[in-house]
Amino acid sequence: MQPLAESTPIHSRSAARSRSSVKWFLLFWILMIGLGFYAVYSYTNHLKEQVLSELGTQSQQQLTVLKTEYESRIDVLSQQVKDLQNTVQTFNELLTFTKDNASNKTDNSNKLYTQLNEVRKQLAALQKEMDLLK
Repeated sequence: MQPLAESTPIHSRSAARSRSSVKWFLLFWILMIGLGFYAVYSYTNHLKEQVLSELGTQSQQQLTVLKTEYESRIDVLSQQVKDLQNTVQTFNELLTFTKDNASNKTDNSNKLYTQLNEVRKQLAALQKEMDLLK
């Protein structure tokens, strides 16, 4: 009967050791899985920040391009409006001159009025375009 008594403590020691090693093995894998989840979470956040940074940079570049195009169009339209205003002023002066010099036999003033009305229409159209751009 003694051999049976001796095998019990050895058996219980090896069972305790195997339970202990199973606990350490499970703890190791739980720790590794936790570290894996943390690494995935950190990398995802890093990628998100990187993408947001790149999108911000691209948006800023596109806004700069749009702003330059807008300003150049405004400058062109402003110049066209100034040119038309100068043309209208010239026609007004010419119209005043022809009214002063017109006789009852000539009707040159009607041609100038027609031209003046056309220039005013063009000026109004350009003014509407400029208002739309603003």
